[in-house]
Amino acid sequence: MNNLIRINLLDWRAAAREAKRKRFLTLLVAAALGSVVVVGVLPMLYYNHLIDQQESRNQYLQNQITTADKQLVEIRALQKTRDGLINRMRIIEQLQQSRSSIVHYFDQLVATIPDGVYLTGLRQQGNMTTLDGVAESNARVSDYMVNLDDSDWFSDPRLIVIKSSENGPQRFADFTLTVTSTNPNMPTPAPDLTTTPAAGRVSAR
Repeated sequence: MNNLIRINLLDWRAAAREAKRKRFLTLLVAAALGSVVVVGVLPMLYYNHLIDQQESRNQYLQNQITTADKQLVEIRALQKTRDGLINRMRIIEQLQQSRSSIVHYFDQLVATIPDGVYLTGLRQQGNMTTLDGVAESNARVSDYMVNLDDSDWFSDPRLIVIKSSENGPQRFADFTLTVTSTNPNMPTPAPDLTTTPAAGRVSAR
């Protein structure tokens, strides 16, 4: 006989209890696996997602900082170029003013010379001019100093040396004086209270 007859010796109630136990164990294992997934895997995935987002933000901020640094370097270079151009413009403006000032300087220097006064030498150092000349009399020298003081381009004339000389029947006064050159187009500096008073003018004989 090839076919064997199987006889179930367990009670059907015991078989039902065994089936319920297996289902319970299956559900328990599934619940445990689900708990592991919920408690362990899902938070890990969530936090990894947050970390990826933060790293992406950090990279974006780093790229923006790098771009801002490059722009800052360019801005500084532009500011340096701008300052250089402004300095050049100021130098050109000063040169133009100096060119016009020297014309006014010599024009006023000639215009202030009265009759009977002749200049023999001129030396300039900064804004100080030393004038050497010959006058027909001391009164002519005094008139010359008055004219210089009244000019807008000169101030504070000071007599350094004056001496008489004779050329035949005529007498002359050799003189040396200093005068400060000014520019009426430039702002007037504040007065210095520590300076000494201007020297008196020469009186005519």
